Amino acid sequence: MLRTVIIDDESLARDELRRLLAAHPEVSIVGEAGKISAARELLARGGYDLVLLDIQLAGGSGFDLVPHVVPPVEIIFVTAHDQFAVRAFEINALDYVLKPVSPARLATALKRVSHSNAASSPGPTPEEASTTAPFAANDRVFLKSDRGSRFVSLTEIAAVIANDNYTDVYVADGAHFLVRRTLKSWESSLPGAHFTRVHRQALVNLAQVERIDHADGETPALHLRGVKRPVTCSHRLSPELRRRLG
Repeated sequence: MLRTVIIDDESLARDELRRLLAAHPEVSIVGEAGKISAARELLARGGYDLVLLDIQLAGGSGFDLVPHVVPPVEIIFVTAHDQFAVRAFEINALDYVLKPVSPARLATALKRVSHSNAASSPGPTPEEASTTAPFAANDRVFLKSDRGSRFVSLTEIAAVIANDNYTDVYVADGAHFLVRRTLKSWESSLPGAHFTRVHRQALVNLAQVERIDHADGETPALHLRGVKRPVTCSHRLSPELRRRLG
């Protein structure tokens, strides 16, 4: 049974979600809240596997509640605000569903939930990833890990390193996040004017390059803000890197 909490400040919206969820016998609604204060209390009690969360709530923002949702509980954002929510959460949220919610779209989102093992929950399919609109340079993304979560401006990201089907995202202030997203998906979404592939397993933000060493006399080793170890540029991609850095 998928124990589910609904957080939305519109009673009609909660009613609609309850109606749609009634078609899914595997879902059990264990709580509802319409205000930030009530939602915090509800989340603190635990006993749930999934949160259906709106963005705008009476008394604050749904963003404020994200740190109160402890992994492996998953979040599906249900919102009418696609311009911000889609780009803010597509990296690390399980899914987002735009209002008005259609039965088919909600069913697709629920299929992605794996409350028995959150790490195995699937992200966007390759077809979905290929249709995702690229980020703009001034966008922010929401990064979540077991150690915390926060909004990060794309300009703050120093490097994205492949880690099997995940990626390690390094931020210029030293923060590090393990994200359920492939390097290929990142590359298709990050603004190409700022990020470049330097290795088959690494993307870097050119603005975060502090210096370049040539340890073997030829292959560049990039020292990036917030990244402890230098990132090596492959011999094949070195000419493009030199061109991009001028």
